Amino acid sequence: MRSPIRSGLAAALAVLALAVSACGSSGGEAKFAGITHDAYKVLPTPLTDTDGEPYSLVTSTKKPLTLVFFGYTHCPDYCPMVMSNLASAMTRLDSADRKKVDVVFVTTDPSRDTTTVLRRYLDHYDKGFVGLTGPIGTIASISEPLAVYVAQGQKLPDGGYDLNTHSTQVTAIGADNEARVLWDMDTSSAEFASDIHALLQKSA
Repeated sequence: MRSPIRSGLAAALAVLALAVSACGSSGGEAKFAGITHDAYKVLPTPLTDTDGEPYSLVTSTKKPLTLVFFGYTHCPDYCPMVMSNLASAMTRLDSADRKKVDVVFVTTDPSRDTTTVLRRYLDHYDKGFVGLTGPIGTIASISEPLAVYVAQGQKLPDGGYDLNTHSTQVTAIGADNEARVLWDMDTSSAEFASDIHALLQKSA
């Protein structure tokens, strides 16, 4: 049975485009930084978490709000910036809000990002963050309906990888297992925290 909190958040995400239009007006509320869009489908296909267990973005996400970022541990710039801002955002939330949010990092470089590598990387940001890996084709099939581009990297002569262009947005998944909000890589930790709180408040 779906919990009232999760059901409430699904409804909040569905009408968010209308609800946030009033923010930042005469009420003095913080402006919503996220981008709202038509619902993106979230596939139930399981990947593997850092404990070696199957993890689905549909059946394994039990909290009212799940934030998903596709990246890789050897990324030199955008990935660390986004992950740092997400980690900082979590510290800005009160304990009640924090308990209602999961942050999931899906690797786009599974050949190097083993479960051990992922766990060590994510622990640097937040020990509660979930790390997922799996076959690159499966990862790409999950990312595509979320409008996230994932390219299979080509190994270079020096042993590194050319991963080409990769998407850098953070996707919000609601209790209805659909995504209607995303944030770009320039979103600050304060903006993440404010938006997360607003989404959870609207679901209460």
